[in-house]
Amino acid sequence: MTSAGHLKYRALVSDYLFLRACRREPVPTTPVWFMRQAGRYMAEYRALRQKYTMLELCKTPELAVEVTLQPLKMGMDAAILFADILLPLEPMGAPFEFAKGEGPVIHSPVRDRAAIEKLLVCDPEEGLGYVLQTIRLLRKELEGKVPLIGFAGAPFTVASYLVEGGKSSDYRHTKNLMWGDPEAFSLLMSKISEVCRRYLLAQVAAGAQAIQLFDSWAGALTIEDYREHVLPHVAKILKDVEATGVPVIHFGTNTHALLESIRDAGGTVIGVDHRTPLMDAWQRVGFDRGVQGNLDPLLLCAPIEVAKKRATAILESVGNRPGHIFNLGHGIIPEVPPDNVKAMIDHVHEESTRIRAR
Repeated sequence: MTSAGHLKYRALVSDYLFLRACRREPVPTTPVWFMRQAGRYMAEYRALRQKYTMLELCKTPELAVEVTLQPLKMGMDAAILFADILLPLEPMGAPFEFAKGEGPVIHSPVRDRAAIEKLLVCDPEEGLGYVLQTIRLLRKELEGKVPLIGFAGAPFTVASYLVEGGKSSDYRHTKNLMWGDPEAFSLLMSKISEVCRRYLLAQVAAGAQAIQLFDSWAGALTIEDYREHVLPHVAKILKDVEATGVPVIHFGTNTHALLESIRDAGGTVIGVDHRTPLMDAWQRVGFDRGVQGNLDPLLLCAPIEVAKKRATAILESVGNRPGHIFNLGHGIIPEVPPDNVKAMIDHVHEESTRIRAR
């Protein structure tokens, strides 16, 4: 993005509460959005899933737009693109499906150098054009309302699905490849990283106003393994995405031990899961970054007054410090009552306004 283009971008988005907080600018109210805010806890989404598969929803821009917009009636301060972190696998030559009750399944896991060498580094406009078209349509729908967050899965998280063949409790195949054939693992990470880098840049070009990189399973790694096998790949991606001028949220779960390393890998905002007190995490990553988080997702299933009390404690700990976006420590689970989601958003807005006005 040119300097003139960057200034134009800043002028266009300067009034959005969420983007101002990402830039650590003072805001009168803490912005809030939730990971998986469009999904199975909503009756509207479940109705669509009776008619369409998950991949059909993702690959049909008009439907993906509809799902993205569904939760905004609850008062979120940002929309996040409805898609899936594994979508790049198909154009890379590793098709997958969502099996009922099992989640994503890759029928031909990639576990050796020969399989890794066959993977393609795809062009996002060709292999993922439907996602970019969804972004273009969403920007028209959202203009003047809330900003749009694009996203991708980080290399280790995507690699773990690809190597394991789906979900895993211990990532044994992925770690065995990483330790047993580090050159092959580096090639795998390099290919996924380049696809991710191109994909995120294309999302920004299509109109995404912020980006979140999901490294959901990085917390399974030691600091040594993260810094050797993951950090260099993530740093290359985030350096180029940050250069566009859009805010970049770098998120992982179970990352208490990795927070400094995640900071070093990049991101203008660091996502903090619910296991680490928010201000402890913020002190560790540095107040030159924003932070996002970090209510335990299960609290949205608890008595709402209990959940509100925990949310107030987070907001009180932040006080007037600029740069906080309220979110969950991970995504909304399907069992959450929609009324609790709305009540929590209203509470965060009201309580943060009260706290900041003191």
